[in-house]
Parts: sequence; C-alpha cells; structure tokens
Amino acid sequence: MKTVLITGSNGLLGQKLVELLIQQSTIKVIATARGENRLPFTEGYDYYSMDITKQDEVVSVIEKTLPDAIIHGAAMTNVDQCESEKEACWSQNVTAVEYIAEVCRKHDIFLCHVSTDFIFDGAAGPYTEEGEANPLSFYGWSKYAAEKLVQHSGLRWAIARTVLVYGIAYDMSRSNIILWVKKSLEDGKNIKVVTDQWRTPTLAEDLAMGCYLIANQEAEGIFNISGKDLLTPYEMAIMTADYFELDKSLIAQADSSTFSQPAKRPARTGFVLDKARSILGYEPRSFTEGIAILAGQL
Repeated sequence: MKTVLITGSNGLLGQKLVELLIQQSTIKVIATARGENRLPFTEGYDYYSMDITKQDEVVSVIEKTLPDAIIHGAAMTNVDQCESEKEACWSQNVTAVEYIAEVCRKHDIFLCHVSTDFIFDGAAGPYTEEGEANPLSFYGWSKYAAEKLVQHSGLRWAIARTVLVYGIAYDMSRSNIILWVKKSLEDGKNIKVVTDQWRTPTLAEDLAMGCYLIANQEAEGIFNISGKDLLTPYEMAIMTADYFELDKSLIAQADSSTFSQPAKRPARTGFVLDKARSILGYEPRSFTEGIAILAGQL
C-alpha cells in the first residue's frame, strides 16, 4: 500500500486527483487544503487542513501522515493576480515549495511538483522537456524558481508541467473557455477570441492521470503532461460551438493586442508528449473528447 498526499485538494486538479486515487486499491489517499474540506464525497481518504504557506502546518501534517509520495498541485495560478500581488504569489508558489521540499528530503518522500508552460516565452513552442525557460510574467518566474528549487533540493523529484487546464469543479467555482463560450453563445452574446496564441489545452482528468502515473511509478525528472492538440483559443471556441451546435457567427477573431492584461502571455507554447507517452504510458484525450467529458458533467 502506497500513501500519497495531495496538496490543494479543494482545487480543480486536487478534486480530480482525489477522485482518481481513491479508485486505486493500492493507494492510501491523504487530501490536504487550506481550511475546510470542500470535496463532495467523504469516503476513501483522510483529510487534513494544511496551509502550505505556514511551515509549522506543513511539517506537522506531513510528519503525522508520512506519505510515500506527495503530489503538490496547490499554487496561486491567477496570472494577472500574481502580477499585482507579488508577495502572495512568491509565498504560495516558491516559499511553500521550500517548506514541502525540506520535509520530503528529511523523510525521503518522493515529490511530484506541478508546473506550467508559462515558464517559457512562447517563441519556440511546442516545447520538449529540454526547452529553455524564459518567463514573461511574475507567475512564470515564480513557477520557474520553484522548479529550480525542487531540482536542487537533494530529494527524489518529478516536475509535471502542464498547459491551460480546463475541467469542471464540483462547486462550479471555476469557469473555463468551454463554459464561457457555451454560455455566451447560448445568451446570444458576440465574443472576441484570440487567434495569435497557441496552447495544448489539458483536461483536468488527464493532468490528474499524469500526476498519478508519475507518483505511482516514482518516475524522476521533468514530464510534459498536457493535451495533445495544439490550438488557438479561437479554434477552441469554434470546436465548442460545433459540439453544442451553437451559433458560430457570434465568434469574432481578434489578436491579443485587443485585450489589455497586466501579465504578458507567451504566444506559442504547447508541449511535445513523447517522453510522458513512452516512460509513463500517458495518453491524453483530444480536445473534442474533453468537451464531451465536460458536457457529461454539466
């Protein structure tokens, strides 16, 4: 029996991870998040309140449960908020990782740390695991700093990099491009969607599976865990409209200069998945399959 501790279990990835891992008979699941447990199911796991920015809580919970592996998915991920609240961003995305890494090293716990395509400048996507980092935003810098910290912390580690995660949280607390397009078109609203950014959008269930495969195998190193289709947000919007049979004429093309956002976004990221496929046996769904899975959860 392997014990796996998940950080950020109230978040989108955390919810999907708990749901996936409690179905594995060989895994004991420890769910942790800040404050109350907000998961809609109570069976099959133990829950501990743990604020990753408080070192005493991190040490106490991890030493109490002594997991074999930790999947660290908790982070401040609102890119524009990170730009305006740099201190909070650094505390959650870097200092917290330091606390977790320290306990992992002390107790020889395997750490799977979740990172992002925003460590890249988007000049040369899609990227392999060897791509050269050059973040454009403070969020990107915080995640890159955390990667470096993990790599040089003297523990057994993996980094799961991902791209534009979408999915449905149980409390519907998070929107995503599919839900936004669907609702806008159903309401008869005209929307503008960018054509000059490229991503490999990742279904939250697929990211959870990738993290599980890494933690279960304790596979060390960097792994790209994303969707497989390289798409612009405009293409994603059109595919969403097609799936739900909504009026595509309401969708207008725009370039990113039309939108003023505090944080700069990389133009072309997306990932090459060969390593995750061959080492982990990771195989993500297509974007259309992802839309269908979301539709089934509405």
